[in-house]
Amino acid sequence: MINQVTLVGRLTKDPEARKTTEGKSVLNVTVAVNRQFKNQQGQTDADFVLCKIWNKAADNTEKYCRKGSVVGITGRIQTRNYENDQGKRIYVTEVVAESIRFLDTKPPAEREEKKEPVELPF
Repeated sequence: MINQVTLVGRLTKDPEARKTTEGKSVLNVTVAVNRQFKNQQGQTDADFVLCKIWNKAADNTEKYCRKGSVVGITGRIQTRNYENDQGKRIYVTEVVAESIRFLDTKPPAEREEKKEPVELPF
């Protein structure tokens, strides 16, 4: 069996890592991935994919990425569920990252200060 996914997209907000009770870093981010076709209005739609990043990769993502940063994530799809406060069963599908690459040509802080256009490597 194979459970592998590769995403390239932009972070929808600034990442904020947190620590588990065991002291491990964990980061939940949403990656906006453009679809390769246009809708009936001629616009490009996007999928918003929840991703979970652990340990040093979580720390580095928080340190070097900001909202709008382009990242490449390779990982596996995971489904989990829980019961909310109203007693309803909630199902969550997410990508658990095995590796992440930062694909921006310059750090976000440098781009904002100099107001330079962003050139993506693809």
